[in-house]
Amino acid sequence: MKCMYCGCTESKVIDSRSTDEGRTIRRRRECMQCGRRFTTYETIETTPVLVVKNDGTRQSFDPNKIKNGIIKACEKRPVSMSKIDKLVEEIKKEVYNSLEQEISSKRIGEMVMDGLREIDEVAYVRYASVYRQFTDISSFMRELETLMQHKDKISEEKQPE
Repeated sequence: MKCMYCGCTESKVIDSRSTDEGRTIRRRRECMQCGRRFTTYETIETTPVLVVKNDGTRQSFDPNKIKNGIIKACEKRPVSMSKIDKLVEEIKKEVYNSLEQEISSKRIGEMVMDGLREIDEVAYVRYASVYRQFTDISSFMRELETLMQHKDKISEEKQPE
């Protein structure tokens, strides 16, 4: 790291601290030539991920949009904010761990629905009704039947043999 006062490239680290919930490291350094101290920050460099919308347009991946949609779906439901944050964090990890530079909004929507299905069935149906754009009662009923089949399958897997 180059000293901002004299330009020397030799410095020693005096103190290191984690900041920003462990995503950044703050380092106090001392220049080996002039002895002055300065602060540097080390962060993880992330590759921007673009979300490909249904109409083909692209925009930056924003976990806050996912969180807001989940909050709306969970409104007046017994779902804690910690569960919502955990789901958003899981989706965020899955998106970044895919190592893809582009991801479809459809795939993100499916991730949200899979997570909501496990957290709260009513929130799942609410989200699905907006996400899948139900046009009539029969499409809504098909989604409910799928949810019931999923629920039955899970309860069968949990029963002891």
